[in-house]
Amino acid sequence: MNASTACVVYASLFAVVAAPLAFALFGLLRRERGPVPPRARWDWRLSLNSGLMYAFSFSLIFFIQELFLVLPKALTPGLKATLFHNNHHWDGDNPLARLFQGTGALAILLTAIGFSLWLKLRPPRSASLRLFVLWTAFHGFFQSLPQVVVGAVIPQNDVGMAFDYLQLSEATKLVLAGIALPVIVILATRFARPLLEFAANAGDVATPLRRSGFMLRTATLPALLALPVIVAMRVPGSLDQVAIVPVAEFVIGVFWLQAYAWFARPQRIGQVESAPSALGAALMVAAQLLIFQFALRPGIAFF
Repeated sequence: MNASTACVVYASLFAVVAAPLAFALFGLLRRERGPVPPRARWDWRLSLNSGLMYAFSFSLIFFIQELFLVLPKALTPGLKATLFHNNHHWDGDNPLARLFQGTGALAILLTAIGFSLWLKLRPPRSASLRLFVLWTAFHGFFQSLPQVVVGAVIPQNDVGMAFDYLQLSEATKLVLAGIALPVIVILATRFARPLLEFAANAGDVATPLRRSGFMLRTATLPALLALPVIVAMRVPGSLDQVAIVPVAEFVIGVFWLQAYAWFARPQRIGQVESAPSALGAALMVAAQLLIFQFALRPGIAFF
């Protein structure tokens, strides 16, 4: 491991593991002061909808990434690309193929920006739709930006191949990784407030401890329980294709969501409609699973 690689690795561990743990611990040590309004009971429908939308949006973003890895190659002379449920493949040879390994990350980053603007400018009142918009933006950012960091130190990574094609120097890649890491942290914290605004009344998020508890019920635990569903979408495949990406994203993004929850101050409480039955979200996930396993798993060739 050279010095630049070690620098990126240690900075990453600090940014996504040590820093959120320290921030969360600091919040837990704060004492509650004064009387607080009563809180509502645990909204299991909201938690269930959140977990299902987390799983659905994850796989949707991953599909968009792979689709936009395939399409540029399919339009390039000498290349024939195939889209799968957890990866893609191409035959033939063209130097542009390495550059086009970065188009998937770019596509989902732009998708994340679009959904973030939707959430900010015209947030849906429906809990299910707002969860879909929020988690799609979240996954778009946290499936794209970490690839910049990984690509800076691993040339075989998709973005790393694009960097190699562009002949970026080690110093330039180190700068890009150094920019991506704080942006990842900032974006993770920015999603805390919109998630806390799903609270039915002010008492649910009136204190740091209650905000942490609400985040645990609304985001962290649902996201954790969604991981087996996401893995089911992606099997069979190698470990990196099946499990590493969803687990890594959970650690990178959701850790900070939970750690920052006590500090976030939601402003628009009570503006989201009560979560409906999770049946609709469950049917969406089931349909997605069938598409992934029966339509995409055998592979769709693009010529």
